[in-house]
Amino acid sequence: MCNVPPVKVAVAHELGVTSGLMDREQRMPISARGLWRLVVAVVGVIAIVQELRKAPDQRTWHGKVADVVPYDFRLPTVERVRNAYWNPEGPVLSAKAFGVGWAPNFGFLTRLFGQGPNVSQSPSDR
Repeated sequence: MCNVPPVKVAVAHELGVTSGLMDREQRMPISARGLWRLVVAVVGVIAIVQELRKAPDQRTWHGKVADVVPYDFRLPTVERVRNAYWNPEGPVLSAKAFGVGWAPNFGFLTRLFGQGPNVSQSPSDR
């Protein structure tokens, strides 16, 4: 019988990391979704620690972990959301407007598949 409180079991199921909390018969392998959530959470903690190690006047709350994974913990603005999710001239993946990781650039994808306006045209020419 499992002696783990139901709340812990429910949280573990949500994260997909139940292997250490249940009897051998009840164990489930970690899911890809649970592993991804764990990785994002760890990178987020690393980003916060990275910012807290800076002097208070040098903390920007945005940057990259290990010069690879972008993070931004500032309040999102309309401009940053637009640049992250709709920038036809930008890359297919851009830094999220808030959080850790990358955001899909739907403007680029729309232009790539020929469904959007020609980005070389000015708005008055369309």
